[in-house]
Amino acid sequence: MEDRKLTVRAVERALDILMCFTKHNELGLTEIAGMINLHKSTVHRLMTTLEEKGFVIRDAATEKYHLGMKVWELSTHLSQNDDPSVMLLPAMERLRDQLGETVSLYLRDGKDRIRIQAVQSNQAIRRVAQVGARLPLYVGASSKVLVAFAPLGEQQDLLNDPEWPDSIDRNGYMRQLKEITERGYATSLEEREPGAAAVSVPIVNRSGVVTAALSVSGPVSRLSMNTLHEFAPVLIEAAREMGLMIP
Repeated sequence: MEDRKLTVRAVERALDILMCFTKHNELGLTEIAGMINLHKSTVHRLMTTLEEKGFVIRDAATEKYHLGMKVWELSTHLSQNDDPSVMLLPAMERLRDQLGETVSLYLRDGKDRIRIQAVQSNQAIRRVAQVGARLPLYVGASSKVLVAFAPLGEQQDLLNDPEWPDSIDRNGYMRQLKEITERGYATSLEEREPGAAAVSVPIVNRSGVVTAALSVSGPVSRLSMNTLHEFAPVLIEAAREMGLMIP
């Protein structure tokens, strides 16, 4: 029984290491050890195993690690029938061509949102959205959409979280959520990223459940608040059609 517990713990630690790469392209042993609060020697043993299995690759010149081809190989076997990032990609490309800006798809994961798909704008000056990016739920148009259409209990849990930034007034945030549910979309101007603007809407599946947030973003030089409001009806209709594709 003790050996089984140790084995499970080792798996947990290995997965914690891999999750470190959701926010960084490359990391050294010391950085990883600090991020997951483990001794450097323990991390080294785990990294050696992950490297042997092809999940990470070590750069001999920099002594830093990055994800290996095994991660990509696993991702290619995701079920396309159930994966929104695959199912909705053609519709996202059509929306990009219609509006001329970057289109992103987000899912909620605990206290974060994850960009699971993005179609980049074709314009020379554009906002590049990195797929796989993990972002906080308390700021940004798509974050506010995912929170606004979540159950009240989940909203309260987020607002009462010790990590909630003191700079964001909870009462004001709740008023924003109410406005978002009433009009059906959220906007943001340089809330999370200087020079960037976005508008986002919920995607409701055929069962009536909000499953994702659809967002269009770009530079504030092109996306004024008036433009964001003009884009909103187009996004709402696109999200409605996308929702019909999801069980």
